[in-house]
Amino acid sequence: MIQMNAFAQEPVELRQQMLSAVTRVMESGWYVLGKEVQQFERQWASQCGTTHAVGVGNGMDAIEMTLRALGVGPGDEVITTSMTAFATVLAILRAGATPVLADIEPDTALLSIESVRRCVTSRTRAIVLVHLYGQMRNMAAWTALCAAQQLALIEDCAQAHGALWNGTAAGAFGRAGAYSFYPTKNLGALGDGGMVVTNDAAIAETVLRLRNYGQGEERYHHSEVGLNSRLDEMQAAILSERLKWLPEFTVRRRRIAAAYRAGLAQSLITLLAEPDDDAAHVQHLFVIRCKSRDRLQAHLLARGVQTLVHYPVPVHLQKPCRALARDPHGLSRAQQHAESCLSLPCHPQMTDGEISRVIDAVNSFSIQHGTLRHAV
Repeated sequence: MIQMNAFAQEPVELRQQMLSAVTRVMESGWYVLGKEVQQFERQWASQCGTTHAVGVGNGMDAIEMTLRALGVGPGDEVITTSMTAFATVLAILRAGATPVLADIEPDTALLSIESVRRCVTSRTRAIVLVHLYGQMRNMAAWTALCAAQQLALIEDCAQAHGALWNGTAAGAFGRAGAYSFYPTKNLGALGDGGMVVTNDAAIAETVLRLRNYGQGEERYHHSEVGLNSRLDEMQAAILSERLKWLPEFTVRRRRIAAAYRAGLAQSLITLLAEPDDDAAHVQHLFVIRCKSRDRLQAHLLARGVQTLVHYPVPVHLQKPCRALARDPHGLSRAQQHAESCLSLPCHPQMTDGEISRVIDAVNSFSIQHGTLRHAV
């Protein structure tokens, strides 16, 4: 079976490095908020070109604490996309703010700036821009919009580790960026983890307190109601080692994506738009669209190819979110994408032979069902 992720196939050298990191933490006797977290925070801030990085428990908490650090809460509206992981919207709700859902661009599945403009009201305080599937586009337009409307731009970078737009990293455009290090991410831990990156010292200082019960530098003195959301020493040490492999793994993801683009027949499937610049897309997911998505998924599984759908139910159709405010023109593009999108394996451990097998399996579906359709 060609899997969506194949952690067991990662290089032996990387495994040994991670084991050494774990041993290092165990022998230190310090397991929470120590030198390993501080070191990885410095490394990730440097990677993102920001002056601050604060390790937290997960990507959802990173968004919530960023909103809270900006003073966004009850009575405030935050615009984001309906085509995202539920955690994006859940973070807004947990901060006490009101999510407003905008539609997507059909050729990229990214948030539509025109849809966002229709959603802005006098109560709008921020936009959470999701770099879906690992891609950044039109960042100048987003920063200009937020500046003109006096809105805080928050980047959801959970899928965009290492992405650059005109030389600037994901997370460095807005007031802050939120990263997830969930195991399936391009830079993943062996458990949960997250990070807030920012050039705003006040945001960083607030998140530092919020992640640790609202406690400041003086132990057991809590200046505000915080969370228990700390990146632990073990995961930080592991991430420091895995970060060394991120450039190589990203190159491999891009090569897989290029092979798919060159080899997949586009008779019954559609590819998302190519990135304007390879650096702006780290190919966290390679997503195709097919009107017969469920049949295609079954066809691929029968031929030993695992696939997933990101995401089968848009946020506005999730039970807790059906009453949320949205673009007055509707969210038809997000719904259409949810009904047709399919993610193919694109992890860096894939062999050239496996890539060819995936291409052949997809193309055989197009040949088989295309012939049947024309015969009818």
